[in-house]
Amino acid sequence: MYRTVRLVRAAAAGVVVPVLALCLGACDGGERGDAEGSSGVGDPYFPKAGNGGYDVTHYALDLAYDPATRRLSGTARITARATRALDGFHLDLKGLEVEGVTVEGKEASFDHEGQELIVRPPARLAEGAMFETSVRYGGRPAVITDPDGSEEGWLRTADGALALGEPTGSMAWFPGNHHPSDKASYDITVSVPEGLTAVSNGELRGERTAGGRTAFSWHTAEPMASYLATVAVGRYDISRPAAGDGPPLYVAVDSTQAARGREALARLPEVLEWAAFNFGPYPFSSAGAIVDRPDDVKYALETQNRPVFPGPPDASLLVHEIAHQWFGDSVTPRTWRDMWLNEGFATYAQWLWTEDEGGPTAEQTFQELYDEGEESFEDLWSFPPAVPPGAEDISAQGPVYQRGAMVIHKIRQTVGDDAFFDLVQGWTAAHRHGNATTEQFTAFVEKQAPDKDFRPVWRDWLYGEGKPERA
Repeated sequence: MYRTVRLVRAAAAGVVVPVLALCLGACDGGERGDAEGSSGVGDPYFPKAGNGGYDVTHYALDLAYDPATRRLSGTARITARATRALDGFHLDLKGLEVEGVTVEGKEASFDHEGQELIVRPPARLAEGAMFETSVRYGGRPAVITDPDGSEEGWLRTADGALALGEPTGSMAWFPGNHHPSDKASYDITVSVPEGLTAVSNGELRGERTAGGRTAFSWHTAEPMASYLATVAVGRYDISRPAAGDGPPLYVAVDSTQAARGREALARLPEVLEWAAFNFGPYPFSSAGAIVDRPDDVKYALETQNRPVFPGPPDASLLVHEIAHQWFGDSVTPRTWRDMWLNEGFATYAQWLWTEDEGGPTAEQTFQELYDEGEESFEDLWSFPPAVPPGAEDISAQGPVYQRGAMVIHKIRQTVGDDAFFDLVQGWTAAHRHGNATTEQFTAFVEKQAPDKDFRPVWRDWLYGEGKPERA
């Protein structure tokens, strides 16, 4: 993600390393007692996000959208494994009306309260059982305003719509277990009026026109967090640039941005090759980009396989969102507290790219940020990257992005260049297509360089309040 700079409140003094107790798909309790999964996984910033008692393995979404009426209708078939015996369970869905629910092909009763869709199957689901839930729903999807004031969900555009989900917007367009700790594969089919294109994640498996509508079918085989799922509906200039030895590319550029978009994305194969050299093998089976109009979306987002951009990106922004394919998309934070792992690495990738392009070195960027960073990022030293004070702070440009990158550079300073890039590639390999926490990252770093002392890095740069002393 790359959002505009904003100010944040300062954290209270003192170093606090929070102790997290998350359910992560297996919570007990809930409104019906011991046989109902919980209504959230206990995320420290979004406690109602996600649901307990089951683990989703696959989403099959069959959607139809009409920009003229702004109506979205759909059927979501959700395959999951019960992590405990269940008489009921929750799904996250906000702003759309549920028309019917089945579990294992049989009608199930349900209640829909706010973002909680509470499903009660006709028979208890045994612990360990695989089951399929089908939800029919429709309506005008909601736009969700984040705690930091940015908008997500199903966003109306000049010629269609754009679905963006970080951190909670995906519940505005399909029911699911909407927390990054539960990743799954996806099949997404979107029917739109003939003449429009529907772009999503993964690979395009089919395109069929009948009765004045065209259905586009997309398949994502690798695990994906729901906040990284996207659908873009509109008039796009589609290209499949040559990728050399890299993954096949699918690029969609809004027709009004086509000329500038092609020029801006000409370096996409080069950026992918550069990133693979530095971070390890590209983690997915395809790549690309979606470029919409600047007035339609206000920020870039690292949607899996093909990030979204608000107009043609410059090379630095392209590098940032492509780096996220490793840091955030493949290695996904286990909770929203761990956002600095996404943004710190993606920002540091920009520093490395600038260095390799003959600009300031990462060391020079670090030193300039230390000396003069408050001039561009007033909030730089407001709180440590690993401890955002609240949900509105998890995407703070200064502490999370910039100071997060400074933490990565301090690791590089500590271990040296060769060991640093070995460490980074080892990290992306160890947690490929999985989830990871800050604590797992620091333990991994220490294990890879047992002869180095990282305590000052963690104490002063990762968890420390205020501006660290120059070391």
